[in-house]
Amino acid sequence: MSLYGLARPFLFSLDPETAHRVTLRLAGLLPYSPVKSCPVRVMGLDFPNPVGLAAGLDKNAEHVDALARLGFGFIEVGTVTPRPQPGNPRPRLFRLREKQALINRLGFNNSGVDALLQNLGRTRWPGILGINIGKNADTPVERAADDYALCLEKVYARASYVTINVSSPNTRNLRDLQAERNLDQLLGRLAALRENLAGRHGRRVPLVLKVAPDLQEEEVRAIADAVRRHGIDGVIATNTSISRAGVEGVHHAEEAGGLSGAPICAQATGILKAFASRLPGVAMIGTGGILSAGDAQAKFAAGASLVQLYTGLVYRGPELVAECVP
Repeated sequence: MSLYGLARPFLFSLDPETAHRVTLRLAGLLPYSPVKSCPVRVMGLDFPNPVGLAAGLDKNAEHVDALARLGFGFIEVGTVTPRPQPGNPRPRLFRLREKQALINRLGFNNSGVDALLQNLGRTRWPGILGINIGKNADTPVERAADDYALCLEKVYARASYVTINVSSPNTRNLRDLQAERNLDQLLGRLAALRENLAGRHGRRVPLVLKVAPDLQEEEVRAIADAVRRHGIDGVIATNTSISRAGVEGVHHAEEAGGLSGAPICAQATGILKAFASRLPGVAMIGTGGILSAGDAQAKFAAGASLVQLYTGLVYRGPELVAECVP
């Protein structure tokens, strides 16, 4: 049995948020996990393998060096907001063990963009780093672009790519930014700022949009049109779901928040495939419900060039990383 397999009963005896913190502290004690080389070039970046860590596990970029030892081809930190915020009241993270799922309503709890950059200043890992940006909870939707622009400007020099998160269900009205007019304005402003920053820094950092799994066909069409119109380099499909399909009647299924893990795998893969068919040439990053090599392969078959893990790590442990490398 793996070290994580031995530790998991203890971790699962703790409340999920405490277990999350303990796991991150223990990550640096794990041995380096060699992963076979499987280089891919995506968005002009050279990835040693296509399996990455999704945003949310290391919100403040405090554990990048430790997590890099698990063999990830890239790591995404955040979501980060301009100002520190505590997120939603606890409890706000729940295990649905029999379904290999989580529900979270964390609410972009983070220490703010300046603290994240300070933490990254102490990081030695030289790999591909995504930084996921969002808005503060008390920033009105009509001023949300100010928050995203501030974060983009601050993280630009440090990021390999920047993810625009408009799809978390846990910040009030955030998903309104996926609506056609709001998204067009937001992406237009960030794309223009990116061109200015590229000239200033001599480097064009890819922009990636993270979308929800709970989209209708017409919403996919409108979002894909905006991605194409503003030259966004990639789409992460998907964030957590507000659906409870497949977990009805399970303990904690009634909790508010976003559902992740095995129950949303097919739904997230379907959204990924829909975006891939509409956006040839745009990088697709598949996430949502990957708990096996087969799940990862389904994402690649649906059009993903890269995949990301989070909830699967909770249930399967670090060996899932190597297993998912094709």
